[in-house]
Amino acid sequence: MPFQDEQISLIIKEARSHSTELPWVEFKVNKCTEPQEIGEYISALSNTAALYNKDKALMIWGVDDETHELIGTTFDPVKTKQGNQGLELWISTQLDPQVQFYFYKTEIEGKKIVLLEVTSALSAPVKFRNIDYIRIDSHKKKLKDYVDTERELWAILAKKTFEMMTAMEDVAGDFVIRLLDYPAYFDLLSQELPSDKAGILEALLTDGMIAKCVTGQYNITNLGAILFAKKLSDFPSLERKAIRIILYRGNSRISSGKETIGHKGYATGFGGLIEYINSILPRNEIMGKALRKDIPMYPELAVREVIANAIIHQNFFLQGTSPMIEIFDDRMEVTNPGTPLIETKRFIDSPPISRNEKIASFMRRVGVCEERGSGFDKIVYQTEYYQLPAPEIEVYNNSTKITMFAHKEFSKMSKEDKMRACYMHSCLKRVNREYMTNSSLRERFKVEAKNSALISRLLNDSCKVGLVKVTDDTVTANKNRRYVPYWV
Repeated sequence: MPFQDEQISLIIKEARSHSTELPWVEFKVNKCTEPQEIGEYISALSNTAALYNKDKALMIWGVDDETHELIGTTFDPVKTKQGNQGLELWISTQLDPQVQFYFYKTEIEGKKIVLLEVTSALSAPVKFRNIDYIRIDSHKKKLKDYVDTERELWAILAKKTFEMMTAMEDVAGDFVIRLLDYPAYFDLLSQELPSDKAGILEALLTDGMIAKCVTGQYNITNLGAILFAKKLSDFPSLERKAIRIILYRGNSRISSGKETIGHKGYATGFGGLIEYINSILPRNEIMGKALRKDIPMYPELAVREVIANAIIHQNFFLQGTSPMIEIFDDRMEVTNPGTPLIETKRFIDSPPISRNEKIASFMRRVGVCEERGSGFDKIVYQTEYYQLPAPEIEVYNNSTKITMFAHKEFSKMSKEDKMRACYMHSCLKRVNREYMTNSSLRERFKVEAKNSALISRLLNDSCKVGLVKVTDDTVTANKNRRYVPYWV
């Protein structure tokens, strides 16, 4: 977002306040005014900003690079051309990948000053006319001549995440406190609320919820906004990431549903979200020996974990979509933008991989979701304990949906439902260093011993389609066979 007039003087004042020239700030007076040189510096500054994890880099004409005194400049970007093309248009056609940059003209203490703002490289080093540049010891150099720096820059760009990008730029400390639910931040972390504004801002800064801006004020990061916004609508780029809850009458979408949108940040609003969902979920009276009267259709721990997973693992770079929770009489569907980074059949045993590790880490720190690697195990365990069909995972072009089903008697389950439950039972046993047996699967479905032949057929069918396998082919009696998932 381009700077406003009142911001430019603050930016220049902040840049001049440092005793030495910062790597991502370049001072000139009347040198480096040719289009070719400026293009090379835009490449160098953009790449250097990325190297130092800065949102922007600056080039300022009219300031002495040693004393930082205001000298003034005769350089005028509007009058500077390359052939018949204007400076900005020509440079933009020579950059790969494209990067935003803006020129500003101002006057300070009667001196003409020109400010060039360059945004940080995002996915790859920025090249100008097929050459990428970098600043080394305040000098512009070709990146290829500094192999270690080039390797480090690529590593940083590979890790550049949505969470550390800016949701709102150049915000005063008082405004940060108005926009973010900072009491919830300290409450979730079980920390005392600092006695002054400086302590609050320092804590948010340390945790990456905000970052220092080039003006000396603050940028609110996507991490801070998505977790602790009092209202997500205050952040235009995140407004469409609000969680949607739709309650339908019946088992289809034909009847119009009641839609509710969660307006708070994910961390500050999670407790209220779960409480609301549990209040509108259908309830059971008696579903089996282990269950009490008048209990929720789905175990709260499983509901929490499914929704937390949708929040944590979504792809924030997909526009116009957000986590969605749809509640029907016979099922609950939780859909998040983005496809999984691991195979869906390996959700139980694979170490978790998250696109949004900082969000995931914070949500685990404050106990919103289960410990690393145990989340989907808990979901499967809880559905077994409540004698529910196994959850179903479906992947579409740009989304992932997990469906939790209401209770069904074994005799009323489809063959697909039974085999999916059989496979997940084998996975759950495997991660607990145990084996699935006819007896354990009977217990899972609450099938009496006299009907063990039904379970034997299910195990044989699951083996035939390749979901599970027998550990020892020499054991012929069905009741003595031990089974493991296909991937063991």
